[in-house]
Amino acid sequence: MAVQDGSYERLRAAGCGDEVAYVQACLRLFFAPGADTIARPADMPAPTISAANVADIARLNKVAVFLLKALMRAPSGAAPPGLLGWLDGYRRRTMSMNAACIGDSMAIDRVLRDRGIDFVFLKGPLQQHRLYGDHFMKPSGDVDILVSPARFGQAREALRAIGYEVAGKSRSIWWVRFLGEQHMVREDGARASTVDLHHRLQQPGSPSPRDTDGFLRRKREVEVAGAAMPVISAADTLLLSSISVAKAFFNREPCAGYVCDVRASASRLSEAEQQTVLDHAAEQGLADTLLLGLRAADVLLGAAGTLLSDRATRILARIDNADLFHMVMAPWLASLRWPQRRLVLWELCGREPVRYLAEAGWAASADLSRRIFERPVLVEPGRRETIKIVAGLPLMQTKGEPCQ
Repeated sequence: MAVQDGSYERLRAAGCGDEVAYVQACLRLFFAPGADTIARPADMPAPTISAANVADIARLNKVAVFLLKALMRAPSGAAPPGLLGWLDGYRRRTMSMNAACIGDSMAIDRVLRDRGIDFVFLKGPLQQHRLYGDHFMKPSGDVDILVSPARFGQAREALRAIGYEVAGKSRSIWWVRFLGEQHMVREDGARASTVDLHHRLQQPGSPSPRDTDGFLRRKREVEVAGAAMPVISAADTLLLSSISVAKAFFNREPCAGYVCDVRASASRLSEAEQQTVLDHAAEQGLADTLLLGLRAADVLLGAAGTLLSDRATRILARIDNADLFHMVMAPWLASLRWPQRRLVLWELCGREPVRYLAEAGWAASADLSRRIFERPVLVEPGRRETIKIVAGLPLMQTKGEPCQ
């Protein structure tokens, strides 16, 4: 289900073509460290770009820190007035949030190891450090962990032992069976700590990995404050980032941050490793999901000219590059003509009728379960989202983002 906030309507009304192009130029500069200038959209001076709209676009795509690092290499005056201050504040709030997330991760690591439960961390600050050498590139409000279906209940009880409880909305059959996850929350004084406990990877309606337990078998360890923490392998990081792109595409949510992760993951692979990843994705039934992530990265950041890029050109070929770019970064645009979800699923299933029918049937069963078992949850205004406009820039707090 797409999550839309008030910024969608503001950006849709404003158009923001120049601001979207400006964010893209910053992202391309971030991934081109040899560059020393930033291309401004339509050769317009930066002061004519709306800092408030750029901030909204960067926040929704979770790329604000990427912009800050890119602009630090750009000439003076490349940023519209007020933007650098906002980006710096976002970076500091991200550091605070992710530092707390790392502390939560260490406590979770200890209790699951003590119980002998095999698990792995997904996404979050640990992955960011592997991809960018920095734990604080994107805000992480939750700790995501994967366990096998057989150990899901035991992992849940282990987390309860250190104060986590299942959030009411994720107790339903739809969450546990079809989404394959539950949210668990621990109130800790002034802040709440949240764990997303997974035994599946991907929502119904998009192809899922054939062998989720393989993500556990191929895990690697990284050192954090003297402790060895389990994370997914480099190849699985690329697959998981592509899965996130496909999920956002189906939900029509902005996903440039995930696309950046795809590029960062792919850029670390030799040509031989790229072929291995293609073979691995095919074994998992995710070859076309991988290609969608790779094509999105080429459209957003420029073609990499690699084996992976060459293979990616065929996926969703009926969508031209301009539309795909806006579907990634600005899905709120009223002018976009989105393909039917069933047609996207057909392509992501490799146009294989048996696979397509299985995935479509699973999605239909999930939808029926949701209609039967999900109960509307009343959320107090302001707890989920608070918006203020101060000095022309948006200050906003939503789940998974720093309070701004």
